[in-house]
Amino acid sequence: MELVDSVLDRIDQVEPRLGAYTAVWADRARRAARDAEREIAAGRVRGALHGVPVGLKDLIDVAGTATTASSKVRTDHRAGSNSAVAARLAAAGAVLIGKTHTHEFAYGLTTPQTRNAWDRGRVAGGSSGGSAVAVAAGAATFALGTDTGGSVRVPASLNGVVGLKPTYGLVPRHGVTSLSWSLDHVGTITRTVEDASLVLPVLAGHDPRDPASRPGRPRPGAAADLSGLRVGVPRNHYFEHVDPVVEAAVRTAIDRLADLGARLVEVEIPMARYVQAVQWGLMVPEATAYHERTLRAAPDLYGADVRALLEAGELMSAGDYLRAQRARTLMRESWSRLLAEVDAIAAPAVPVAAVPAGQETVTWPDGTVESVSDAYVRLSAPANITGVPALSVPVGHDAEGMPIGMQLLGRPLAEDLLLRVGHAYELIRPAHGLAPVA
Repeated sequence: MELVDSVLDRIDQVEPRLGAYTAVWADRARRAARDAEREIAAGRVRGALHGVPVGLKDLIDVAGTATTASSKVRTDHRAGSNSAVAARLAAAGAVLIGKTHTHEFAYGLTTPQTRNAWDRGRVAGGSSGGSAVAVAAGAATFALGTDTGGSVRVPASLNGVVGLKPTYGLVPRHGVTSLSWSLDHVGTITRTVEDASLVLPVLAGHDPRDPASRPGRPRPGAAADLSGLRVGVPRNHYFEHVDPVVEAAVRTAIDRLADLGARLVEVEIPMARYVQAVQWGLMVPEATAYHERTLRAAPDLYGADVRALLEAGELMSAGDYLRAQRARTLMRESWSRLLAEVDAIAAPAVPVAAVPAGQETVTWPDGTVESVSDAYVRLSAPANITGVPALSVPVGHDAEGMPIGMQLLGRPLAEDLLLRVGHAYELIRPAHGLAPVA
């Protein structure tokens, strides 16, 4: 009860300034906390998440509650049953505290309704911005998000928390509103890597209601030295058009992995110049197909940015989509060969820390101008296209105090290894605590 009350009190304090939640279920959470307290006192402990408050991205169905996807399109939508992940959390005794904001239908990288927990004048990141801000600000102990092009890792990085995108299909998506069925993942946002290792096993495992679901139940071991582990350091793509401060922080973190015994191996990222073309070539037509009926029936209910992307999808040909699918197959095969040479890859999670709210472009020293969305998705999209697991961990701050993240990528179903590496790094880096909520 004390834990849940403390989180609800924190929500009362920071929510007017941050806008992380679409709905907070205070009464429901307190009833669940009382039930958990009685069970635990009677010796019926369900596991590590028993009685722990969690926020859910507003794409995830919870029976009897609204799933609005932060959109006017879904104002009246109420879930008739629990999503697979909500049911698994409830069975584990977790306390569902409320729904967190997403960029509308998860179709964006900024979550404009929500402010960054470190600086309210900057973007929260997206699309799981509400989940990341809630965790960073202490308004949730952990939270779930979804990741289609980086939507867990980007906001986690920009808010100084830990974001995990599991292997495609490891966490079932039944009851989760889709953006792009072949790229969507349900992931976790936590304050620490150790927390992520406690949450993931509860969520993972086959569900026949998700056609992409696969078996697996990660059991990460205790962090130890990393002797003999081969960590790939990209010579291309991941360190191109990256803020020098971000690069320096990430390279310093990579050096710390070497201090822990890892062997650094320079690697070439395959098919890097096709990443964004393949990402958009898959995501845009799949998203438009999902929204086809509503887009034609009520186009004015969509935000201007999301409506423009959905309408653009109607102009893409079947040939373009099939070419993107073929390119994805080649990319998966080439990444499989790459990950046979190293155990993990370490790289920046985002090329630049959180930009000011309303900023639309990033200009690099060579004169290249890139949209903010393209900049944030560029480094995270490869893991969605290939389906490999990726973990974002905080590694420092820029000159203005904004968080910087490093991502670790590994072989399919190698979450245990990524969590072990991330935890080993975490043990030698002092925790910074909660975000200041400026």
